[in-house]
Amino acid sequence: MSFEISAIPSSSLAQEASHVVERRSANFHPGIWGDYFLKYTCDSNSTGSHAITEDRIERLKGEVRKMLTYAMDKPSQKLNLIDQIQRLGIAYLFEIETDQQMEQIYRSYFEFHRGDEDDLHIVALLFRLLRQQGYTISSEIFNKFRDSEVNFSESLSTDVQGLLSLFEACHLKFHGDHVLNNALAFTMTHLETIQKGNASLNLKKQVNHALTQPIYKGIPRLEARRYIPLYQEEPSHNEVLISLAKLDFNFLQKQHQKELSNLTRWWKDLDVERKFPFARDRLPEYEASREILIKVASVVSIIDDIYDVYGTLEELELFTEAIERWDVKAKGGLPEYMQECYKIILDLYDEIGCELTKKGRSYQLFYAKEAVSHSTLCQSNAIFIPSTGNKISGF
Repeated sequence: MSFEISAIPSSSLAQEASHVVERRSANFHPGIWGDYFLKYTCDSNSTGSHAITEDRIERLKGEVRKMLTYAMDKPSQKLNLIDQIQRLGIAYLFEIETDQQMEQIYRSYFEFHRGDEDDLHIVALLFRLLRQQGYTISSEIFNKFRDSEVNFSESLSTDVQGLLSLFEACHLKFHGDHVLNNALAFTMTHLETIQKGNASLNLKKQVNHALTQPIYKGIPRLEARRYIPLYQEEPSHNEVLISLAKLDFNFLQKQHQKELSNLTRWWKDLDVERKFPFARDRLPEYEASREILIKVASVVSIIDDIYDVYGTLEELELFTEAIERWDVKAKGGLPEYMQECYKIILDLYDEIGCELTKKGRSYQLFYAKEAVSHSTLCQSNAIFIPSTGNKISGF
């Protein structure tokens, strides 16, 4: 996108101050959250409650680890357990254990494949979980469910759970995979008529949602919120899993609310709306690493708008030089709004430096600063490209 502005005569900033500078505006709409998360407060018993919840979660995690590691000998049992753990949103708690089990299952894959396993649900689940994990597995594993004319057998039409699992597996297909292309068409045809069948209400709910939002294309946290009550309705549900999933979901939700409250307060204290009215007054949606990342992204958005929308050529040249110097003395020649932004940048990276020093990784601060300097240099290069007339080439 290109913008047009009046050319600014070559002069000092002091002389420029006597002229009215034509500024651009992107008319950004405000963030949809506003001050909502500022209202979040921890109650007086939160510390004790937090510790109790953490203790319960740890005990439940220990039980699930035992299930994953020792309690199950059949691959089908392990596959179902891993699938439930993933769909309940607690897979991140058992990454090492899950990796070990999936590697073990993959090693025995050929024995499994050559066996007499004729449960479509288990075969499809094996295929999906292995491909999700990055293992190579051929769609030929489904040939046993096809007839002499390589069509999927119509006898599968009554196996609702199997069809649903095959449908979910199809979304991990590679380009040009005719087996899974046919399987997708076959499963969709039958699943779309499931409401007229005799499947359980719970299974029908899962089918209806899958047709709208397959697992592989969903947002894990939202999918967990939807799946938890469905899993609890299943007669064979595991009480340990459901208890852990609920506790963990609520625990993380409170943690995220606390983080967002702290970040919103930090953002409001920057007084962006007044100091940088041209910039996006929005805080991205995501304890130390997450907080630092969001703060950096938020400040970078202000820098981005300074370059793309508001700053004049002379101001941007001075700002770029100041960023490259990384010295508080460099802000002296900047206009007021750039001085405010420059101070925010230096203060933020001092804060990051303190956090990194505490963790014994102070050397990383150099690379963090280099990233900002490089980003700013790229911005300035894009703007200072020679052009004809009075046009400035921008993003």
